[in-house]
Amino acid sequence: MKSEDTPFVGGPLDGRVLPVLLGITGHPPKTYRVPVPDAAGGPPTVLVYRRVPRPHGGRFALGHKWQYEFDPEGRAGGPRWPWSKPAPKPDAAPGGKDETTDG
Repeated sequence: MKSEDTPFVGGPLDGRVLPVLLGITGHPPKTYRVPVPDAAGGPPTVLVYRRVPRPHGGRFALGHKWQYEFDPEGRAGGPRWPWSKPAPKPDAAPGGKDETTDG
């Protein structure tokens, strides 16, 4: 399989360049998950990195190059279909009602 040296920005892997396997389209995966074992023997912590276009330094850059940026919230990725429920807002009250109004 083909791999590409991809830089990581932010988080514990900041500044590292790791070989990442490319998919059949020639691009690295959109999310890169790194499990970090717990020292106390508990469940591992999963670090999530998102693929973003790398700013190219030259005028004649061929194709897109990618880098991974740290996502501290570790959001679940994936497509949002028109028929799926909207993602809940973190500051919304249960039941969808505003608690600040009387009535």
